[in-house]
Amino acid sequence: MMKRCRYAILTLLALFCLAGSAAAQKQRLTIDAGSKRIRIVIPDGYALGSVENGDTIPHVYLPTVYVFPELTFKNDKERQQYNKLVRDVKRTLPYARLIYETLIETYEYIETLPDEKSKQAHLKRMEKELYAQYKPELKKLTLSQGKLLIKLVDRECHQSSYNLAKAYLGSFRAGFWNIFAGMFGASLKTKYDPNGKDALTERVVLLVQCGAI
Repeated sequence: MMKRCRYAILTLLALFCLAGSAAAQKQRLTIDAGSKRIRIVIPDGYALGSVENGDTIPHVYLPTVYVFPELTFKNDKERQQYNKLVRDVKRTLPYARLIYETLIETYEYIETLPDEKSKQAHLKRMEKELYAQYKPELKKLTLSQGKLLIKLVDRECHQSSYNLAKAYLGSFRAGFWNIFAGMFGASLKTKYDPNGKDALTERVVLLVQCGAI
């Protein structure tokens, strides 16, 4: 029963957020090269180059580097807890990012649909596809990883999982799932606090993002 309920909580996170794999979007940048303006396609955030006075100059945008004081652990248990946090962030952060990217993509798409009936039909199709696509992945997460994912969704989307569920599933279903999650010590209304109780998690997230750990 516990395994089944834990799986239900975790798969809920995907229901209202993921419409499918978010396609990588290419950005375009217009560069003023003296009197000549050139348009450069930037794959994955990197500019290939610009022309200055007839010379091609490469551009490379380096990721932000974060420097933190060295951590000290009172005992092996604290070290193990930190290592577990690093593992869990690496496991769940990609899902939180995908949720944010797909939220934007889904919102933009449903805004092009002609009426509310078409929008609801799309969301129902999306819900069916989500079960099929993400059930095998999400059911492997632990309960603690599911709780962390709820927080990281709030970090990436600037909204709680409850508010997102309410927007896509309605107040009744969002409330039902939040009560259900509460039976196991979780809450879809959980907020991310990077400057308070989640400061260590924020540190790990930033270090993971820049490839330092």
